[in-house]
Amino acid sequence: MIAGPQINGSGGTGGSGGGSSPLAGYVTGPVGNFQPAATPEPVPDLEFHDKDGKTVHLSDFRGRLVLLNLWATWCVPCREEMSALDGLQAALGSDRFQVLALSVDKDGLELARAFLKEVKAGHLGLYNDPTSGANFKVRGYGLPTTLLVSPDGKELGRIVGPAEWNAPEAHALIEAAIKLSGR
Repeated sequence: MIAGPQINGSGGTGGSGGGSSPLAGYVTGPVGNFQPAATPEPVPDLEFHDKDGKTVHLSDFRGRLVLLNLWATWCVPCREEMSALDGLQAALGSDRFQVLALSVDKDGLELARAFLKEVKAGHLGLYNDPTSGANFKVRGYGLPTTLLVSPDGKELGRIVGPAEWNAPEAHALIEAAIKLSGR
């Protein structure tokens, strides 16, 4: 059951201009900085590495709603929100939804692996973009930048800066997006 406003809420604008999004009514409290996309646009097919160093692409996650969080170990707000992202993945992660926390640390997987272990983020997968190109490709203007990506690879909205992703309002936003995606 989705708590909060009705799915047909109005207001809110995305990066592509004005208009309304069905997610606008869920932009409140700890996710009040979420900017729903008025017209969802395709997200570039990012290339990065998994925990074993294998090359993967964002398109490998098609078919599920993805919360793509770009972060780095040296980014203080990124460090602070990691436990909330881990909690969101623990609560809602499934074949319908995944938090994809993508480290853009140039020093690679081992630095990110040590950090996730240090903060006890055991529900998040380990992914790294050692080129740091992902942030530029998605037009991220700082870290953390978090995009909500539809199962067909389109940006439903974003937050630049940290958010309390394990809060009830964030759960309601994600649950609404899952329902909208028809999954």
